[in-house]
Amino acid sequence: MPGSDSAIVFQDVTLGYDRHPAVHHISGKVEAGSLLAIVGPNGAGKSTLLKGIVGELKPLSGSIEVKRTSRIAYLPQQIETDRSFPISVFDCVAMGQWQKIGAWRGLSARYNDEVARALATVGLQDLSHRLVGALSGGQFQRVLFARLLLQDADVILLDEPFRAIDTKTVADLIALILSWHGEGRTILAALHDIEQVRAHFPDTLLLAREVVAWGKTGEVLTPANLAKSRQLVQAFDDHADICERQPA
Repeated sequence: MPGSDSAIVFQDVTLGYDRHPAVHHISGKVEAGSLLAIVGPNGAGKSTLLKGIVGELKPLSGSIEVKRTSRIAYLPQQIETDRSFPISVFDCVAMGQWQKIGAWRGLSARYNDEVARALATVGLQDLSHRLVGALSGGQFQRVLFARLLLQDADVILLDEPFRAIDTKTVADLIALILSWHGEGRTILAALHDIEQVRAHFPDTLLLAREVVAWGKTGEVLTPANLAKSRQLVQAFDDHADICERQPA
């Protein structure tokens, strides 16, 4: 298992679908308390890597080890979330409590108060009874962040959390992420806005189906590395079988 200072360890891990690799031969570790951006061109494997960490995808080879005591919260891309189910904002946020209270127990006054505080934190205290299907994209993303608050996780995985939402919501959610980081939580966020990453994320993993660079953001996001990532993704064969890397 990962050492005391490591939240996640990748050991030559390859992830993919039907034995076709989407990201391959990833090795490295995410230190506990890191604020790490995962960047790369479309098709680089960012979402795939997050799904591997949370356990939605099993490695084709290698391993992903998460510190045994860690609680993980995962926010997929909003386009993957079905908003047609008639559930209120309050009840949607309250779902973040299920690991604490179980799926079938009702909310006590204490848990109701926690939901209310989470809604106030994201500025939605006046919309608690509105159906989630009636919200704007930015409002719904605030709901999902409020639910993350209640999960009280050590490791938080965010997949494109700022896509297609308004500037004010982006600023508020970045502030919330920075506050989580200040509390010592480990945060990995798949992002596409390079300038946003430069401004707020101290560490970056640049992917192009494999690791192009990993380290301090200023050292990773160089013009040469970004150009290399685009070339690698364009050259990648989506239909290749699982590969075996040859020794250098």
